[in-house]
Amino acid sequence: MCKHTPPCPTGDAPDRQAVRVSAAHPEQGWELPCNGVLLFEETGQLLPDGSIVAPCRQQLAGAEMQRSA
Repeated sequence: MCKHTPPCPTGDAPDRQAVRVSAAHPEQGWELPCNGVLLFEETGQLLPDGSIVAPCRQQLAGAEMQRSA
């Protein structure tokens, strides 16, 4: 999908977030980079193959709850 030189990382690459954004809708909380990974504001991702990367904030929220208890 990417036509940049050098090409951006693919959707299955470990550095897949190091890309240029093709479409952004911050009012809806998402952006679509040129590699086809749908990035959500809460840090979740939907990969081009349909697999889901859970948001990182869930781990942080759990850690904060343990500290305050």
